[in-house]
Amino acid sequence: MSKQLVDTRPIWIDSSAQLAELCARWREQSAVALDTEFMRSRTFFPLPALVQIGDGKHSYLIDNLAIEDLEPLRELLLDTRVVKVMHSCSEDLETLERLLGAVPEPIFDTQIAAAMTNMGAGLGYAATVHNLLQIELPKSETRSDWLQRPLSESQKNYAALDVAWLPLVYGMLLKRLRELGRLEWLQEDCAALVQSARNPEPPELYYLRVKGAWRLRGKQLAALQDLCAWREREARQLDVPRNHLLKENICLSLAQDMPKYAATLPRPGLEGKTLRLYGDTLLQIITRAAEREDLPPLLPQPLNRQQGDALKLLKKKAGQLAESAELPPEILVRKKELEALVQAGKPQLDGRLLGWRQAVAGEPLLKYLTQLRNS
Repeated sequence: MSKQLVDTRPIWIDSSAQLAELCARWREQSAVALDTEFMRSRTFFPLPALVQIGDGKHSYLIDNLAIEDLEPLRELLLDTRVVKVMHSCSEDLETLERLLGAVPEPIFDTQIAAAMTNMGAGLGYAATVHNLLQIELPKSETRSDWLQRPLSESQKNYAALDVAWLPLVYGMLLKRLRELGRLEWLQEDCAALVQSARNPEPPELYYLRVKGAWRLRGKQLAALQDLCAWREREARQLDVPRNHLLKENICLSLAQDMPKYAATLPRPGLEGKTLRLYGDTLLQIITRAAEREDLPPLLPQPLNRQQGDALKLLKKKAGQLAESAELPPEILVRKKELEALVQAGKPQLDGRLLGWRQAVAGEPLLKYLTQLRNS
């Protein structure tokens, strides 16, 4: 496939019959490029506005707002014989799950593939296309209203370009990964993205994201867990952003104080309408948390000086391992994973440090940390 064979002009699809015919054709291919446009400024969930498909020759814009029967598209995305090529796809997976009740599989994320071929971590789509194809892409519509109809010609052209060059990029990165023996690495990481999109983190674990939660103990931590879980469920049900419902620092403040009476609930950020709507509920949550016997385990404290020194050395070692493997350090191991190793009384590998990373980074880092502790 060459650049000359790619027609970047958008083809608009707004009928069920058109979509069904095209999806049947695409299911005969080994891979298709896939992207979405969505809006999310005032909602919890993304509002799907457009689905783009690139087949290597043309770019199709699927108007999900107009098409009544999207089942052929759902079947295409779930057809495991067809690789879905995407770039930095986490939010797109969430959008497609919202639109179709399905997460595409298998996927090939070209951002991850670019990192695994040592092009750099977190490379944007435009930078990837420029790096591989020497083509400049416009950035004029990144903040467009994609729910408006009709879309402007500028919007359509921009959306079409998001998938026009992906098949070529895919072919080049696939070849490089095979030459490096890293295609299975890519497949493993992409499968993890699919599983994460299908199985989002349960509300009961959202308290772990709160900055400063390590300061809490016992009933306070239980209160924070319950407040964050309630906020997560309520935000999903009302389809509003979490912080529009209740800011994270308010959850932390309430858990710290454990107020027993309505008069002690108000504080900056919890007043007026918010207090009237949710004051009684928040007080009930805190009261129940105070009676809990199944308390969450204590959270790791900030690193002490000795641990901080160990983290610096471990981070340096990780950098050396990444350089040796010709990988960006960010894709090999994350800072929070290094911190977890340093903080653990008996360090062990889990999560991302298993799989292909175990031999490349996990085991060498574990061995190095053991040496540091014994020296």
